[in-house]
Amino acid sequence: MTSRVTPARPRTGPRRWRRTTVGVVVALVAALTPTTLAAPAHAAPALLSQGRPATASSTEGTGFPASAAVDGNTGTRWSSAFSDPQWLQVDLGARATLSQVTLVWEAAHARAFQIQTSDNGTTWTTVWSTTTGTGGTQTVPVTGSGRYVRMYGTTRATGYGYSLWEFQVYGESGGTDPVEPTDPRNPNFGPNTFVFDPSTPTATIQSRLNTLFTQQETNQFGPQRYAVLFKPGTYTADVNLGFFTQVAGLGMSPDDVNLNGHVRVEADWFGGNATQNFWRAAENLSVTLPAGVTVERWAVSQAAPYRRMHLRGAQNQIQLWNGGDGWSSGGLLADTRIDGLVVSGSQQQWYSRNSEFGNGWTGSVWNMVFQGVTGAPPPHFPNPSHTVIAQTPQIREKPFLYIDGTGEYRVFVPALRTNSTGTSWYGKTPAGSSISLSQFFVVRPGTSAATINAALAQGRHLLFTPGVHHVTEPIQVNRANTVILGLGLATIQTDNGTVGMRVADVDGVKVAGLMFEAGQTTSPVLMEVGPPGSSADHSANPTSLHDVFFRIGGPGVGRATNTLTINSDDVIGDHMWLWRADHGDGVGWTVNTADTGLTVNGDDVTMYGLFVEHYQKYQTVWNGNGGRTYFYQNEMPYDPPNQAAWTNGATRGYAAYKVADSVTSHQAWGLGSYCYFNVNPAVVADRAIEAPTNPNVRFTNMVTVSLGGVGTINRVVNSAGGTANTTNQVVYLTNYP
Repeated sequence: MTSRVTPARPRTGPRRWRRTTVGVVVALVAALTPTTLAAPAHAAPALLSQGRPATASSTEGTGFPASAAVDGNTGTRWSSAFSDPQWLQVDLGARATLSQVTLVWEAAHARAFQIQTSDNGTTWTTVWSTTTGTGGTQTVPVTGSGRYVRMYGTTRATGYGYSLWEFQVYGESGGTDPVEPTDPRNPNFGPNTFVFDPSTPTATIQSRLNTLFTQQETNQFGPQRYAVLFKPGTYTADVNLGFFTQVAGLGMSPDDVNLNGHVRVEADWFGGNATQNFWRAAENLSVTLPAGVTVERWAVSQAAPYRRMHLRGAQNQIQLWNGGDGWSSGGLLADTRIDGLVVSGSQQQWYSRNSEFGNGWTGSVWNMVFQGVTGAPPPHFPNPSHTVIAQTPQIREKPFLYIDGTGEYRVFVPALRTNSTGTSWYGKTPAGSSISLSQFFVVRPGTSAATINAALAQGRHLLFTPGVHHVTEPIQVNRANTVILGLGLATIQTDNGTVGMRVADVDGVKVAGLMFEAGQTTSPVLMEVGPPGSSADHSANPTSLHDVFFRIGGPGVGRATNTLTINSDDVIGDHMWLWRADHGDGVGWTVNTADTGLTVNGDDVTMYGLFVEHYQKYQTVWNGNGGRTYFYQNEMPYDPPNQAAWTNGATRGYAAYKVADSVTSHQAWGLGSYCYFNVNPAVVADRAIEAPTNPNVRFTNMVTVSLGGVGTINRVVNSAGGTANTTNQVVYLTNYP
């Protein structure tokens, strides 16, 4: 190779520059010379699929769900049926620009498969394919966009199905989906809501009810959620409710929908023991029992409201347990008319509010509280343990969905009632306001929090359809008088350690019929009502929470530092259960970690029917003045491994109900706290209730129980009351101070 030498251009003579011109020339050259600008930095592609809703063409069994491929856990997997073709898809929640997909195969992998995208989950575009899949971990580059991404397998490599430890989709989020309008005459409530009218054949209705019950009878930790709604009219049906199923009428009055048959809950699946019959609901119906039958059964425990119901027939009774010697640990009757008798049986505790019992109530175990109830038993505590409060000082009943005379779906928001007794509807016209469903954004699973917040910013209310709704940022409720209503115990799951919902310090927000579920990454709190430092006066139009439930662990690992924090003043809580799981999956002292259930920082906050269980520090902390609690049920954590792990300074354990030393006024009626330290029965809680000694901080009718004599609660309040332990399992205290 020869080198080429370019001769230098001859100089025409030396050119001399004056010193004063050098800077000008340099500046001129710099100005005229093109500049190469650095390219803008792009964020690395994000993992978009983890924790998002996933579905599949089939599963090998219940232990191999589609969700296992997007849970970030390489010890769980999805596995399909043993046939071709099969698919697994994930809903990213919003349109995204994709860059790569990583598939972590089990031995049962695909020989031929495609990666496909879709904007609607129906029409698919192939963005990558192969007929020579090798299994193992495959990372494939893709170019395309869509909200839905799926692996579509056409040829298996083995005689088994298709099985993925992980299906990971990477890219950049494309923003929010459009906020859909809602047709109030033909709304899309999604595939898990079933609406019947009187023309629906009875056999069709019963077949659907039977199918749902068979699936949900034991399904306390599955992702399935269902709502069964009846338009006004008369029906014949046996409604046997399993887990995460709501049955409701669509009339303005419960008597607008009459079921000849049953609306019932049994505990046959658990040997007659109803202490795990959680998460189901009956609302806004009347029931006429079949001829010759006089017993309706509602054998439930927590988070199973019987609300705005009418059981017809003075000769009939409703039994709140499964009969025989089966235990039960509930529950709530509210805004309900029972023409006959209520029999509590083995119910350990129960709260009845603003209801009417035509032939009264019989039964008592530890803690029965009646408030604003006509037909309540005489006050007596203990044995029978009946706490009777004549009136309800201020309450707003739960908003509900109904159909008006023109066929339009609407939501009725009951008005505040003060010093009330009895129901809001029986023999009277309910007071309140009605909102067309056209003003609601109907939220279906897979809708992103960004889209939900966009709807709220447009002034829409929210109706959550049955299912698990994953959020990666807080739902932010900023507008006064916003209504947020869930159907079928719709569940908001917090992913990536986010807060589930934040409510601004504004008037009259109503949140009803929702459950909040903690994700694997610790959230600071699942729901916050009012930011820290809130101080506005909401006494004329308080925010209210109705049938709002919280769960940490059970379906899998869940973690949160705090669960519900109330910073606003005047908030009303109307039946809530805050639960750190004591059974299920992802359960253990260092696994489903959670310090505190309820923290109240606002003043003049009122709780009706408050259930808080198994937290690792204080169950409830009350820092605001003027607080009131009517009925409190608590179980301390079962699982402290030893006393050192559960000690608060010099105090053994943490109180179940803590009123801060700075509080000068507080009242509570009908409180029960139980221990069952089954991991280490030697563990002791020094007291169930801890409060300042002040004549304006008062407690009425309390009970502590050592369940089965497993563990010790040394005192009831501060240093008052006896010791609940192996030899003396139940301790009562009527007043403090």
